[in-house]
Amino acid sequence: MSDKDLNWKFSDDSVVETDAQTRARQQSLELGIDAVSPGVGAQMAVIAAATGARTILEVGTGAGVSGMWLLTGAPGATITSIDTEVDHQQHAKANFSESGIPGNRVRLITGKAAEVLPRMNENSYDIVFVDADPQSVIEYVEHGLRLVRPGGTVLVAHALWRGRVADPARRDDVATGFRSLLSEIGASTAVVSALSPVGDGLLQITRLNL
Repeated sequence: MSDKDLNWKFSDDSVVETDAQTRARQQSLELGIDAVSPGVGAQMAVIAAATGARTILEVGTGAGVSGMWLLTGAPGATITSIDTEVDHQQHAKANFSESGIPGNRVRLITGKAAEVLPRMNENSYDIVFVDADPQSVIEYVEHGLRLVRPGGTVLVAHALWRGRVADPARRDDVATGFRSLLSEIGASTAVVSALSPVGDGLLQITRLNL
């Protein structure tokens, strides 16, 4: 194992998850959901806390792992989460409840993000988290930047896509899409961004208050 791999494994292993988070992560594995790693989750919680987030939008509910981490950092926030899988959302709802998150702080929308996002109000969220269909990541980020308030942040999970994005020889649609997104975001003067290598990569894009 390389030094970098050891560092990434150490950063994940050093995070202590609650029993509810651990169970949600196990459910994710059983359901075939690629949940964010503990290290990514902890970083998301820090960003949510630093932002002082009150309103969070999540694209991709899964079994609730990412939502639980975001609400760990923003214990007073509400989260609206979109997913196509009713079964996944039912697991997430139970996991939120088990972790002590009141039901009135969680709004679950079952549907396709491409159809739901255009109907949502712009400048309405402190954080938009994207962890859904990777082939649509550019579209989802465009919506996210419209929906997040100035000074708010769009977070994109799996931004290194299993090591493929950093390898120019990998030219599949997903890896190419993430490279295009990183290039476009890097050239934009309307945002500041950073790509963390923790886990499978976390892209952080903060909309400037211009």
